[in-house]
Amino acid sequence: MSDMAAEYREQHKRRLSYMPWLYYSLKPKHREWADVWQAEIQRSFCQLETIEIGENCFVAPEANLFAEPGRTINLGDNTHIAANSFLHGPITLGRGVSVNQSVTLDGGRAGITIGDHTRIAAQTCMFAFNHGMEPDRLIQEQPVTSEGITIGRDVWIGANVSIVDGVTIGDKAIIGMGSVVTKNVPAGAKVGGNPAKVIGNR
Repeated sequence: MSDMAAEYREQHKRRLSYMPWLYYSLKPKHREWADVWQAEIQRSFCQLETIEIGENCFVAPEANLFAEPGRTINLGDNTHIAANSFLHGPITLGRGVSVNQSVTLDGGRAGITIGDHTRIAAQTCMFAFNHGMEPDRLIQEQPVTSEGITIGRDVWIGANVSIVDGVTIGDKAIIGMGSVVTKNVPAGAKVGGNPAKVIGNR
């Protein structure tokens, strides 16, 4: 391989890391090397952390996946994880889930569960835990609680969304860009704002 071809391939890898949906439309000549590259990355993650990865997944090498024993990360088939994402188990992602660049998912103790074909846009944050806020104790000394977060199937979560512990989002809901979700969202609802409120139906 020439130097220029090698540079092109490295740039192509970076492109895929930040736009992983492109992996699924690669031409056969590119998919051949990309599959080998992905197999190595995924094998390394599975050796180092408690991670289960389904078939035909894409995980950017720049993703940050942490899953201690008892905090498993499970990726369903055809799921992709983009660069600069931070995932701390327990997390269960269904089939065909999209986790785009710089998303933060922290499962706390109770975990995060995301249904099939849900799409999570860049810089979204989900924290499945919370601190107490009693005035007579420092924040760092407050007890930590964890109820978990559940996201349904075919949900679209826009960029820069924040979702707090204890929230359930129903199937086919749409969460507008920049929303702060503090309460459950009904199936099929469109919500937006801070705090997020129902603004329509899909």
